[in-house]
Amino acid sequence: MKKLALILIVFSAVACHDNLDEPFENRVPTEDVDYTVSQDMILPLYGAYSEFYMQRGWEGIPLMSVRGDDVNAGGYGDQQPFFMTDRYVYDQGYWMYNSLWQLEYTTIFRMFDAVEQIELYREGSGNPNADQYIAETKVIKGWLLRNLALTWGDILIPETSDPADMLLTDVSSYSEVMQYVSDLMDEAIPDLPDMLPSDRSDIPGGVTRYTALAIKAMVNLELKEYQKVADATSQIIGSGKFELYDDYYNLFKKPGELSSENLLELQFSDYNQSTGPQETYLFGFYGPQNWTPEIEGAQPGWGFYEPSLKWIKFMLDRNDQARLQTSVLFTNKGINEIKADPAYATLPAWINNTTPSGDVIEDYPRANFASGKHYLPTEQLTPGRNDYGNGKNYTLLRYAEVLLIHAEAIVNGASSSAMTADAAVNEVRRRAGLDAISGVGIQEVLDEKFAELAMEHGARFFDMVRYNMYDELSYSDRYDDSDGVRSFNADKVFLPYPLAQMDQLPNLKAHANN
Repeated sequence: MKKLALILIVFSAVACHDNLDEPFENRVPTEDVDYTVSQDMILPLYGAYSEFYMQRGWEGIPLMSVRGDDVNAGGYGDQQPFFMTDRYVYDQGYWMYNSLWQLEYTTIFRMFDAVEQIELYREGSGNPNADQYIAETKVIKGWLLRNLALTWGDILIPETSDPADMLLTDVSSYSEVMQYVSDLMDEAIPDLPDMLPSDRSDIPGGVTRYTALAIKAMVNLELKEYQKVADATSQIIGSGKFELYDDYYNLFKKPGELSSENLLELQFSDYNQSTGPQETYLFGFYGPQNWTPEIEGAQPGWGFYEPSLKWIKFMLDRNDQARLQTSVLFTNKGINEIKADPAYATLPAWINNTTPSGDVIEDYPRANFASGKHYLPTEQLTPGRNDYGNGKNYTLLRYAEVLLIHAEAIVNGASSSAMTADAAVNEVRRRAGLDAISGVGIQEVLDEKFAELAMEHGARFFDMVRYNMYDELSYSDRYDDSDGVRSFNADKVFLPYPLAQMDQLPNLKAHANN
């Protein structure tokens, strides 16, 4: 992985564009490339992965995630529109909205650019890997288009590497985008490697046909094509290649990186060196503002991302210790807030403000809890690298989610010989240390997804929207005295298009005004 990451430094594209119709920066100069050198065909693919890894700005994933009832935006004041987005009050001019739009589309254009370069290598060298490399870019593009549609509904689907062509692109409906992604995965699957992402030697953690099958299942879930969901997840389950990582706590930390549970994982590294080049995601957004770290000098986070009190109580009611202890960093004032409810006046001894790894989470102003899934114990930091979560990978898609999506399809009428709904749910529960259940229905599946996938990429919010369970999203939690109960309805499902994009794209503006 170190060798790949060093190459990615060279071929990565830089910051997002102020305008979508600007040309790509740091494009590989075609006049200086010898396309007859067969082994160099992988270089534009390295560049595509670098763009995918490094252009996931710290603000993008939290923005997609914050509207669920599993997580709250921490604090007042700084980033107030992010806080209000959590409460379903949307600011079209907010910079985060525009940034997410730009980052996702910029990366999509980079996929097209990589394909053009790969085709030139195919023509010049005859390298037979071209179809696989192009298929990998399709999977990344499909993931990004799904994100855009989940966030904004009807969106633009680029067909070329030129952002200016977006001016002439018709707006596609939500269902059209999901069908497009499903078809794109069908195109990609035959050309992708049949292996675990972690078993790839050329790009460890790179996409495989199982990544594409999982994305196909996810978009068909949105289309309510449940048999297609079951067919795709059955292939993943039936492959026998994937298994749940036994240690839920360390799954989200360095020991769990490149495990046989992960189907899509952003790769970062500081090369286990205290200084010098590194690629890292800015996890500080998720972390507590104040702590006493086990390793002196380790920096705290920013305090903007908080597991909800509603979710914590849900987990306490289930006696779901492993997942709750992993997913929440408790402050003393947060513990007192839980105890203020007479039903939770007595808490298990393991709920305290010291993590199992010895970091002490102190009280801080923005929130009462922080996300343990985005936490890296300071004992796992490379000495000399003191930024919060430095060098930790970011997992986007896990086998646990595949199992639960499979169960969801079965209880909605699909059939499968690979695994029953009960077996799929119980496999996830087994890892969590919970007893098996029988007669699983949709509520049991959604509850298990709530427990397993909390704070991860908006899974809970999209589940509640898909089943019109708006009451779950209209919940009371912290700040109620000053802001009242959240109020969610069908008009709040999608964010408004960023004003900056409507100014540049008349077709988008016309669609929004219809």
